[in-house]
This record gives sequence, C-alpha cells and structure tokens, in this order.
Amino acid sequence: MAAIDCGTNSIRLLVADLPEASAGAPLVDLTRRMEIVRLGQGVDRTGRLAPEAIERTRVALASYAADIEKLGAQRVRMCATSASRDAANAADFTEMVRATLGVAPEVVSGDEEARLSFTGAVRGLPADAKEPFLVVDIGGGSTEFVVGDRAGGVRAAISVDIGCVRMTERHLPGDPPTPEQVAAAQADIAAVVDRALAAVPGREAATLVGLAGSVTTVVALAQGLREYDPERIHHARVSYQEVARVTADLLGQTREQRLANPVMHPGRADVIGAGALVLRVIMERAGMPSVVASEHDILDGIAWSLQPAPR
Repeated sequence: MAAIDCGTNSIRLLVADLPEASAGAPLVDLTRRMEIVRLGQGVDRTGRLAPEAIERTRVALASYAADIEKLGAQRVRMCATSASRDAANAADFTEMVRATLGVAPEVVSGDEEARLSFTGAVRGLPADAKEPFLVVDIGGGSTEFVVGDRAGGVRAAISVDIGCVRMTERHLPGDPPTPEQVAAAQADIAAVVDRALAAVPGREAATLVGLAGSVTTVVALAQGLREYDPERIHHARVSYQEVARVTADLLGQTREQRLANPVMHPGRADVIGAGALVLRVIMERAGMPSVVASEHDILDGIAWSLQPAPR
C-alpha cells in the first residue's frame, strides 16, 4: 500500500506492507521519502496556490509515482491538507495530481486529519506512556490537537490555522526576527492555542505527543545530534526547558546559522523558528512539562486506513 501526505510545507511518501486487521503486527516499511515543496507558499496572503509551488509538487510526485510502480503497491491514498483546503484554485492542483499519480487527492477535513494523525502516532507508543494523550501535529499551515487513548481512540479534536509556514509569513520576516516580531507571533499563537485547548480537554492529558518536522527537528537539536537520526528521535522525551532553550536559539539565529545545524533540512531552515515557537507555546498553555516526539504521524495513519479487513 502507498500513502502520500501532501501538506503546506512538505510532501511525503510511505510504501508499506500492512498486516491483516486481526494480526496486531506493525506495518513493514518498504520506503519513506520526504521532499520540501512549499505548496502553501503565499496562500495565507493570496488565497491561491502559486504555479511554481504546484510545479515543485508535480516534480516530487512524479518521482513518488515511479517508486510506487516499482514496488508494486496495490492501493494508493493521497491526502492533501491545509494549503489545498485554503486555496481558491484547488482544482488546478487536483488536475495535476490526477495526471501525475493516476488518482485524485483527498482534501481531508481537519477532523479526518486529526484522526489519521492520532492513529499514526499512538500505535507503537511505549506501554508505559500514560493516558490520555494530547497529540499535536504542527504542520506548515495548520496544527491539529487531538485528545484520546488507546482503547477508545479519539475523544476530541480540532484543527487550527497556526503552522510554521503561516506564522513565518505572517509575523517573522526578519533574519533573524526582531523581538517585536517574535512577540506578535507568540501572542497570535497563544490566542489560537487557548481556543484549541478550550475545545478539546488538552490540559487533562497525561502525555503530550508531538508530530511532524518542527517537533522532530527541535528534539534532534535538544539531543545535540550530529546528524538526523530517526531511531534516536522516535519516542524521545524532551523537557519544556530544553524546548524553550532550542526555540530561543533558533529565533536568535539567521537562516544561514540555522542551516549550519547538521540536523537541519535545508527546506525547513527558514520556518523552524516559528515551528519551535508553536511547540513551546503549546507546552506552556497546556502545562506540559515534557513532549514525546513521534516519527510516526498522519502518513502512518493514512497507511493504516488501507489495512485489509480481517478474514
């Protein structure tokens, strides 16, 4: 089965063998890929997908389609999230995907995005991780807040329009951003986070689980890794104090200085300060002393949604 997650900043592919529903086994990765295509470039300002952003996405998707064919995936599901929900010219994007991949993208609702993220994150969490969980998926254009547990699944979820690309474009043009710019971003993020935590009982959760590249990059920096190592990042727990330290460092650096970090993806260097700030504010407003990072997220949830029914 092939799962594709097309977000505001990146497009990712997972091709995996899935167990039968009754087997209780993990999925078996055949390949995982990620490209930064910045599909949501300028959407917050213009309300439209830029032609050059659609073309960058097409190039990555064509490469993914070749992998899918080579590995013999039987089913393909592509989910498109925040940027293509917001765009007035979403039909151009859909036409491109159908021509390149052979299937249409599903522009999932915020609720479905939240459910898929929760499923991908919670399967495989350590047995001693205390429930209930607050899962936060910090994307480029939106962030999902999901509260639930292993047995009952999702209890409540909300998707809100704060993300690393959107907040950078809206508030953080400086290189590095000025204190006034950071303060404006922080105030905007805090107001939205408070609204999200009023809609879902996030402050009642026992464990905060953080998803997506902003979180995993912050955790890699907090650990002082000399290269990006998914095995060391997956399920690592980092304190609020370490998140705050890394956030302050990133917001005080130029893009060139952030690029010098060996764990930094080049396509994330200009937006990671905003992503880290979103994570820090969530931890503050939810009263969370630490965050558990997960390399498994909505992409895994999309794959699990293709799981064969039990025989």
